[in-house]
Amino acid sequence: MKVTLSFEESISSDVSIMVDALRASTTITLALDNFKKVIPCFTPEEAFELKKNMDGVLAGERGGEKIKGFDIGNTPSMIKDYESSKENLILTTSNGTRILENMTSKVLVGSMVNAKAVAGKSIKLADNHIDVVMAGVKGEFAIEDFLAAGEILYWINENLNSNCLSEYAKASVLASRDYNMLKNAFLNSRSAKRLIELGYEDDVILCCEKNISENVAIYNNNELTLYI
Repeated sequence: MKVTLSFEESISSDVSIMVDALRASTTITLALDNFKKVIPCFTPEEAFELKKNMDGVLAGERGGEKIKGFDIGNTPSMIKDYESSKENLILTTSNGTRILENMTSKVLVGSMVNAKAVAGKSIKLADNHIDVVMAGVKGEFAIEDFLAAGEILYWINENLNSNCLSEYAKASVLASRDYNMLKNAFLNSRSAKRLIELGYEDDVILCCEKNISENVAIYNNNELTLYI
């Protein structure tokens, strides 16, 4: 098995794990406790149009802030407790949903909150190559994605020979091992500071939590559903 770490675009035609730690991956993972499907949209206009034909809750952000006219933002701390009779969450975000658009492999969604679970599912699903793909922020590296990827890769490595990991992947594993340092890096990242300024500190803290969910989303036919 080959295990790699990439930025924005996957280099695997087998299995990819999309990581947008603050906040799309966490939102998607926790939303599957309350929704049957998460439907990613790549623009707010597309999301509004989709809601005309589908009974769903509109969730999303641009620049970290809730989109005007949407039911809720891209905020995992609220979505995990969101009560609705609707089965679908229609989601658009600045980074994570954008990355999904160009994926051609089998795609799972990973974060700190489901790192162990997504690692196990990726091994089960893959034939020969798992690629963990960091979403970043507007085309730039994001340290929180690197650290969340490291937590996922640690659990993959626990089940495979460490020689399977690329050196870039090994570096992220090493960087993620000190949990206090990891939390500090999350809280002081560019993305976290922006979210805290906007009043979303609860989201940042939640996105740092390790392995609190067994949910793993799989992307297929433009839908994210629970991978069993």
